[in-house]
Amino acid sequence: MKIVITGGSGFVGLNLAAALLARGHCVTLFDRAPIPAAAQSALSDHAELLKFIPGDVTDKAATEALIAAGCDVVVLGAAITADAARDANDPETILQVNLLSQIPIMEAARRHRVRRVIQLSSAAAYGASGQRFPVLEEDTPCDPVSLYAISKFASERVLARLAELWDRDLLSVRLSAVFGPWERLGGLRDTPSPQAQILAAFDRSTPAVLSSPGVKDWIYARDVAEALALLVEADRPRHRLYNISTGAAWSALQWGEAFAALHPGCECRLAGMGEPANVDPNGPERAPLAVERMAQEFGWRARFGCAESVADLSQWWMQHRGNVT
Repeated sequence: MKIVITGGSGFVGLNLAAALLARGHCVTLFDRAPIPAAAQSALSDHAELLKFIPGDVTDKAATEALIAAGCDVVVLGAAITADAARDANDPETILQVNLLSQIPIMEAARRHRVRRVIQLSSAAAYGASGQRFPVLEEDTPCDPVSLYAISKFASERVLARLAELWDRDLLSVRLSAVFGPWERLGGLRDTPSPQAQILAAFDRSTPAVLSSPGVKDWIYARDVAEALALLVEADRPRHRLYNISTGAAWSALQWGEAFAALHPGCECRLAGMGEPANVDPNGPERAPLAVERMAQEFGWRARFGCAESVADLSQWWMQHRGNVT
């Protein structure tokens, strides 16, 4: 199959590309940012199946040409993961990228008979419900707060409405707190994972000091990629919305301590009284996402828990340390 991934140079897009290429699919990455040279090299074994097209998802002419060139599946992965400061200073761009830019892409997909569109949403869509429910199922009422969360929830609802009106195969996935290979700081991601912040501290040869333990149902990017690959290849998914998560919570502190134990000289700990932290666990703790829908329909469950992701990302970090920009 031919798959287009918007925002494909982001770390989720790159992990998904790797999984799809390994399965023999043709992948086109569409993004303003180039593919990092180290990632390009890592994907070089599948160079004949991989294409990169520079472009902006808010450029209607560019996205029309992208879809008109022909594809079977479009994965909508471009997003601004905004913090409160960007919410206050640039709400228009957040909504333009995260919500409004998707409409022309879906219209083009309809015109050119694209088989399926998959929109990458987020557990952030649950918002304040994450503190009110013990488990977050796909039909749990949502109460989004930030503009990122609001735009993600709205994009789900718009996609579901158009799927009904157009009788098209459009679905959304809510990703839990994702971390993993190729994540880098800066750009459109104002809130990098604490795992990425921990590795950045280790890159600087400084202790990783957390402001709080950061307990969530963290999900490794390779697991996300495998789940998405199943949805790309599925014949007829039974639902329009799927959670993707480990379904089990553990702390970023626990992860960082385990990672540091593999690398002499690295240290990860909580900040002491009055001590400034250099790692932010990204917001309040919330309930874990339910994972039964993906498990029952596709037999998928995450393979990487805390220990497994530490071991895998440790190997990746040693190979690419200081070489991902």
